[in-house]
Amino acid sequence: MVEWRLLVGIPDDEVRDLLRVARRRHFARNEVVFHRHDPGDSLHLIQKGRFSLRVMTPLGEVATIAVRGPGDSFGEMALLGEEPVRSATVTALEDAETFAVHRAEFERLRSRHPDVDRILLRFLAGELRSMNERMLEALYVSAEKRTLRRLVELAELYRSADGEIVIALTQESIAELAGVARPTVNHVLRDEEKRGTITLERGRTRVADLDELARRAR
Repeated sequence: MVEWRLLVGIPDDEVRDLLRVARRRHFARNEVVFHRHDPGDSLHLIQKGRFSLRVMTPLGEVATIAVRGPGDSFGEMALLGEEPVRSATVTALEDAETFAVHRAEFERLRSRHPDVDRILLRFLAGELRSMNERMLEALYVSAEKRTLRRLVELAELYRSADGEIVIALTQESIAELAGVARPTVNHVLRDEEKRGTITLERGRTRVADLDELARRAR
């Protein structure tokens, strides 16, 4: 069974009970799970596949702000607030599967286990810390290094069971994640291909030397 970061510390039997009442959802490639500003009444625990989280910029453009995979979750804000709404549009990047947990079911778990609030707070604090780090990067880290750091993160997300790493994202999506222009991403990827750390394929990036890529991203 997949271990979800959001549920770390919750007894296994309680996790199993939660999954029994959760709704198993299947999504096709490019299928939208929900749109930004939709009512938020459930969270999704990712069992299989990967999802993009996208928002509209002040200039009216769509930007990818995160990619989530097995062991991750999305829609956590549905657990908080009186009338929560979705903060981003979530789309399946490939055939994918989640366990959708309704807010009421999670509230029942919280009532039985007071430690759940502490776990949820710790999880959200980690998400906030990650957001703060991204803001600092945008101000003080070069565009080239930000691109390398996003590649390393994506490599971990796309690593297969046999160790193969093929990042199935366009350069445009990588640029959005890094907060840089697409030509910059293209330049960085071409340079890394010459170094032998990656191989560029149509709409995909194959990582050949993750250790060297991570070293250069530091």
